[in-house]
Amino acid sequence: MTKKEIIKALPYSEPFLFVDDIRSIDENRVEGNYTFRKESFFYKGHFKDGPVTPGVILTEVMAQIGLVCLGIYLLDKEEVELKPKIALTSNRIDFYLPVYPGEKVKVESEKIYFRFNKLKCSVRMLNDKNEMVCRGEIAGMIVNE
Repeated sequence: MTKKEIIKALPYSEPFLFVDDIRSIDENRVEGNYTFRKESFFYKGHFKDGPVTPGVILTEVMAQIGLVCLGIYLLDKEEVELKPKIALTSNRIDFYLPVYPGEKVKVESEKIYFRFNKLKCSVRMLNDKNEMVCRGEIAGMIVNE
């Protein structure tokens, strides 16, 4: 499955698609990018005098790139055609730096395990200066409709 096919298979659309590019992917890891649009809905009021990206959105970006993209890659083509969904089951994320409107981030994820349709990954997000924005573990179950 190609990187573009993986992005196309994601169960998200604008304004909740947070994957611009998958830079690399294999059976153990994935790396991708996302640039936060200045006009994104979640900046209105968060915060009114200086918008920053909410932590829940940073977690979602990490989950979409680091868990869902890798999960789709790990499935064989027949299962992807069944339109699988990956339901987030747990996360533990530590936050270090804010992300502002217009910033580009890189997400790197390494598989911890994939068994019994559960995928668990160690995920980190870096800014353009290669500084750690946040990191942690995210897990999800792959469920076919």
